[in-house]
Amino acid sequence: MSESLRDQLLKAGFKQSSPAKAKQHARHEPRKPREPSEPDLAKAFALRAQVERAEREAAEREAREKAEAKRERKRRMQELLAGKALNKPDAEQVRNFEFAGKIRRIYVTPEQMRQLNAGELGVVMHGGRALLVARDVAEQAQAIAPELVALLVDPSAPVDDDGVPDDLMW
Repeated sequence: MSESLRDQLLKAGFKQSSPAKAKQHARHEPRKPREPSEPDLAKAFALRAQVERAEREAAEREAREKAEAKRERKRRMQELLAGKALNKPDAEQVRNFEFAGKIRRIYVTPEQMRQLNAGELGVVMHGGRALLVARDVAEQAQAIAPELVALLVDPSAPVDDDGVPDDLMW
């Protein structure tokens, strides 16, 4: 009964390991390269953050470009309209027109009303005011910013007779 555990295991059928195998087990097996299945979580978050940053920068760049274009249009309109408004402070006749979904009005003289309805004059909205200008100035303004031309009658358009005269005061 004084057999050692080693002797007992050999009798039970276990074989003694060779010294070469013992050394081989002691070493780590060489690592196999990873298969390109899924990127790890950190790489996925880094990639997502990079894409979001690029999208945000593109949106900011586009907003800056739009703002710069708007400033440039405003500057060009200011230069175009400087001193060319034909509004008269003593004008009493009202000419209504629609702009931006609302009914607006401009006060004109009877002669300006005739010219406005004939298409010789136009109305341009600038700085929150309706400015009465000559047709060529209104056309130049339409080339710069068409959304600011509030009223420009086409003289060659067929007259739509609704039975109500344009100069009717009510």
